[in-house]
Amino acid sequence: MVADAKDPNISNLELINLPGGPETFELAAKYCYGMNFEITTANVAHLRCAAEYLEMTEDYREENLIERTETYLNEVVAHSLEKSVEVLSACEALLPIAEEVGIPSRCVDAIAINACKEQLVSGLSRLDCDGGSVELKDRCVEWWVEDLSVLRIDFYQRVISAMGRTGVRTDSIIACLMHYAQESLKGIEKPQIWNPARTNTDMGENGQRVIVENLVSLMPTDKSASIPLNFLFGMLRMAIMVDATLACRLELERRIAFRLEMVSLDDLLIPSLQTGDSLFDVDTVHRILVHFLQRIEEEEENEDCGYESEVIGSTSHGSVLSVGRLIDAYLAEIAPDPYLSLPKFTAMIEVLPDYARVIDDGLYRAIDIFLKAHPMLTEHECKKLCKFIDCQKLSQEACNHAAQNDRLPVQMVVRVLYFEQIRMKNSLSGSSGDRFLSQKISSGIPSAAMSPRDTYASLRRENRELKLEIQRMRARLSDLEKEQVFMKQGMMDKTGNGKTFLNSLSRGIGRIGIFSGQTGGKQHKSGRKSREGKTGRSRRYSVS
Repeated sequence: MVADAKDPNISNLELINLPGGPETFELAAKYCYGMNFEITTANVAHLRCAAEYLEMTEDYREENLIERTETYLNEVVAHSLEKSVEVLSACEALLPIAEEVGIPSRCVDAIAINACKEQLVSGLSRLDCDGGSVELKDRCVEWWVEDLSVLRIDFYQRVISAMGRTGVRTDSIIACLMHYAQESLKGIEKPQIWNPARTNTDMGENGQRVIVENLVSLMPTDKSASIPLNFLFGMLRMAIMVDATLACRLELERRIAFRLEMVSLDDLLIPSLQTGDSLFDVDTVHRILVHFLQRIEEEEENEDCGYESEVIGSTSHGSVLSVGRLIDAYLAEIAPDPYLSLPKFTAMIEVLPDYARVIDDGLYRAIDIFLKAHPMLTEHECKKLCKFIDCQKLSQEACNHAAQNDRLPVQMVVRVLYFEQIRMKNSLSGSSGDRFLSQKISSGIPSAAMSPRDTYASLRRENRELKLEIQRMRARLSDLEKEQVFMKQGMMDKTGNGKTFLNSLSRGIGRIGIFSGQTGGKQHKSGRKSREGKTGRSRRYSVS
């Protein structure tokens, strides 16, 4: 470099942007003067880049600094996962010259290859982990997550991608992703979730957005990969908080929808960050539910089995029923929110098909809570909301509660009393649902003009309705058995305390209720007629 200078009397040489700074230059100078020093994983990347910058090649000296550092990288670093991670982490401050000499790519490949070798060598211990407890499994992959969590997200992405190509187990990759997310996203505090006035100008949040989006893109795509649902929901909350891309959030929602029947109610209670909106993010849950129903529809269309193979315990139908109960519980949980709009609430009700509910008790309870929390609804809005309730799918206790519920429109109460009268008549005549089943069976005969595809769809639909009716009949049979028990108790107690048999029977039937609790002194909305004077009794079944 001095020889290339035009000034022969030059006394100072300025080295601009020397990789590693003065400390690395001092080591390079010691090497030139033959002074002893140790090449380690902490300085080998700096020395290799500095040697490239200073052109310390074999043209000037045998076994020059480039050759010495390359030997260390190939013989020491490349055979150790821990050393490869340490050198790769040191390259973060040496870009772009580190990329020019190929250090990061070699470290990434070495990490992936050594990880794959480690899993092959520790096959016996892995079998022990698979058969052991959760804590034992965590200890088996602890060395993975602890080492890789120090990498920057761009290097980490390259490492995980290389691991997937070399055959590293999916569960190990998932464990790494979970630990990296836990370590790198801990800066987001929980109070920020409920603070809609927070700003998005923080540079740290921009970095967290990149981390979230990259981690989601690194999730295994094969269906056998079982990513914990709590991790998926945690990433979804993070994606919403840092304003990740729509594609990132939709991918998380799609993965959650694939196993929605296994989700708990607490998982769905995602806080909303929009100012003036409801307390919970109803739109996100609505999209998840739409994805779930699309998946169920695709599975049913792709089924190769025939009509006879669909039984009451079929997997897809059981999943829909489980999700139906989950959504009804979710509706009851969000219904007290005074900021929840009627269109959002009705959209969550409409998206579920009719066959997702065997009985409408959960839906009725959610609507009743919504009516209580939103007393300013008009009579038309109340009627529109109550149309979603199928009075024929209400249990005995729900009908008892609805008949005395002054929050319901008059037409709704009349329908409940009408169908309750029909149900009682059928129970006394012994024709509980037989006529309906015969109609369903006769209507299920395909027409000769229908195509085979339409015929199969019609038979599948009729089969689903029959299965639902059978389950409703089982629920009604359970109600009748309860009534029989109360009748026997009434017959035994009718001589005591001056009580007649009919009084005991009515008191027993009145005790059947999941909607228990006392309410008094209710405030009625304008435009709704109060029916308290009809019975002269307190509302024993009002939802609290």
